Amino acid sequence: MPVVLRVKGYKFWFYEGDLDEPPHVHVGKSGNEAKFWIDPISFVRARGFREHELNEIEKITRENRAKLLAAWREEGEKRDNG
Repeated sequence: MPVVLRVKGYKFWFYEGDLDEPPHVHVGKSGNEAKFWIDPISFVRARGFREHELNEIEKITRENRAKLLAAWREEGEKRDNG
């Protein structure tokens, strides 16, 4: 479960077992968690976050989309070559 980004107290990570799914990121803060598809960016589900927090997470995800996609691909390559 590598954390690939930290912004405004939010942690963005992937689960290795999810790498067979389309690119997405899990986001957590204060025990709350959300999931967003990365390509294209869209909300999947959340537990505990308020709407304004989800809007902020989506904005951060958009701003860091290239970095998140690169990290997703890197994790996939590690798993495939590991």
